[in-house]
Amino acid sequence: MARNAPSIDAYGEGGFRLAGGVRHEGSLLILADEPRAWPVASMGELTLASLEPVLAAGPAEVEVLLLGAGARNALPSREVRDGLREAGIGFEFLDTPAAAKLYNLLTYEGRKLAAALIAV
Repeated sequence: MARNAPSIDAYGEGGFRLAGGVRHEGSLLILADEPRAWPVASMGELTLASLEPVLAAGPAEVEVLLLGAGARNALPSREVRDGLREAGIGFEFLDTPAAAKLYNLLTYEGRKLAAALIAV
């Protein structure tokens, strides 16, 4: 993988298994190739404040934010969509399984991205 980005090897049962067999419980934010806990358990809890680390990194560090919306795809609020656009950060929202797969593909290609994944 390019850029030292951790691969997402599995997801489900309320968490994720990353490269090397490391298990992460709960939702996950990967930014600057570093996985960290993300306290968003549903799309109803998603706010611009919950994405502050991504916004602070800005478009120089994050070309695209992949948002994993949980078990089913859901539209982020207008506030979140407009805030990301205003910050110059591209975004895709998908169900979490699809977002995890796309994350692995895009990091392999060396893209600068962040992933905000709601646990399923």
